[in-house]
Parts: sequence; C-alpha cells; structure tokens
Amino acid sequence: MPEIHGIIAYPVTPFDSTDSVDTAALSALVDRLVSAGVHAIAPLGSTGELAYLDESEFDAVVDTTIAATDGRVPVVVGASDLTTANTIRRARYAEKAGAAAVMILPVSYWKLTEREITAHYASIGESIGIPIMAYNNPATSGIDMSPELLVRMFETIDNLTMVKESTGELSRMRRIAELSGGQLPFYNGSNPLVLDALRVGAAGWCTAAPCLRPQPCIDLYDAVRGGDLARAEAIYAELKPLLEFIVAGGLPTTVKAGLELLGAGVGDPRRPLLPLDDAGRAELRGLLTSV
Repeated sequence: MPEIHGIIAYPVTPFDSTDSVDTAALSALVDRLVSAGVHAIAPLGSTGELAYLDESEFDAVVDTTIAATDGRVPVVVGASDLTTANTIRRARYAEKAGAAAVMILPVSYWKLTEREITAHYASIGESIGIPIMAYNNPATSGIDMSPELLVRMFETIDNLTMVKESTGELSRMRRIAELSGGQLPFYNGSNPLVLDALRVGAAGWCTAAPCLRPQPCIDLYDAVRGGDLARAEAIYAELKPLLEFIVAGGLPTTVKAGLELLGAGVGDPRRPLLPLDDAGRAELRGLLTSV
C-alpha cells in the first residue's frame, strides 16, 4: 500500500446547472490538486457532500476521482453511510475501483454504543482488503469516539490502521500516540489546529484548503517536516484567516464560492445548502488575494 501522508486534499463535488454531478469539472479539479503537489486525494467526505449523494452519484465520483489521479497519488474514499450494509457496499466499490483506503465516519440516527461502533468497523474490515481510516468528527456525526476506543479498535481490527481526528482537541492526538505507543498514525482534520497537530506528530493534514490555495498548505507541511518552525508559523499566520473562514461558513459553500472567484466554478452546493451570500463572497475575495 502506498504511504498516506502529508496534504490529503478534499475536493468538492461539482454539480452542473441540472444539479447532476459534473464529472468533467471534478476531473479537472482533481488533476489541478494532484499537479499542484498534494500527497493524496480524499473524495466524498463532508466537503464532498457525501450525505447528499445517491449511490449512482457516489460511484461516479469514485470512478472519476480515481481516473483523474491516474495512480499519481493515493485516493482515500469516504464511504460512510447510516447502515453498515451500505457502508460495506460503498467500501467494496471503492476498493474495486482502485482506492488505496476508505475513510469511515460512524453515522447513525441513534447514538451508538462502543460495542456497536466496534461491530460496525469490524464488519467493514472483514468485507474489504484495503485499510480503513477511522474518522472522528462528532460535530457532523453526533458520535464521539474516544482515543481509548480508537486504539482498542486499531489493536483488534486488522485493517483499521489510521485515525482522522477532527474534534480540534490536541490532547486527543497526544493520547492516541501515547496509548498506541506511537503505532497508530493520526491525521489532523481541524483546519485551525493544523500547525499544532503537525508539531505533535500528525502524519498528515486532511483539508479542503488546497482547492483554493494548494501551495501554502504544502509549504506549511514541508516546513514542519523539515524542522523550520519559524517558516511554518509565518505560513500559518497568513493561512489562518482563510482556514477559519471556510470552516465557519461551511466547507462546500465556501470552497465552491472560492473556486468560482478563482475562475474555476464548480456549481452551487446541493440543497439544503445555499451558495455563499454577497457579504461572504466579498470577504472571501479579500482573503484569497491576501494569501
């Protein structure tokens, strides 16, 4: 399996004027990200509006993304769903299409117990042969997986080999490293936390920011990895207002607006999400010219 590290870029899912997935625009976006030098592509997370896609659309995004990367970087496919059965269907599809790994967020109408969460991941793991990145983001899923639970699953589920931690709590990342003896790679999913997360050993940064400004994101990662913390802090200081804005305004909404402002429009987010308003667009335009 190729190493998954560094800047793991989240492309939005483009829609055309009929609200259909625009595969040509998606292919162009993925190619720009890979050509810019990101280290992996992760379609179909929150940024990719996975929750608003049907199964044929999911499959089309997987196929288009993997074709566009053309083996140049690993593809980590978000395959989460409300049911274990359909999560397995999606994970199997991603594996067959050529994904390097799948990212799984436990999503449920009912709050899941730790026993249920473990059984969910174990069933998925038994159904595929590629690695699983467990994704902890209680702000979107309503389910919070503790470091203790994540490490226990890492120790008992063979192909659960990575964690994306998006709570924005640095102490959780430290705890994962401590409990696993440094054996469980963790990835930062909180944009404003990126500098601190990389400093404490995050294997990568899962982010939609490269859709708008890929080079500063790559430079930040390289600076931390190279031990040039002064340069990393300077890059982060310039990036921080943009990172905070796109998170606060909703990633599909703000990133799509930003791409349009940059001349690479990918359509509007899917309802019930709405396009960014005029005031937000004006603020975003200023942020894009300042980075």
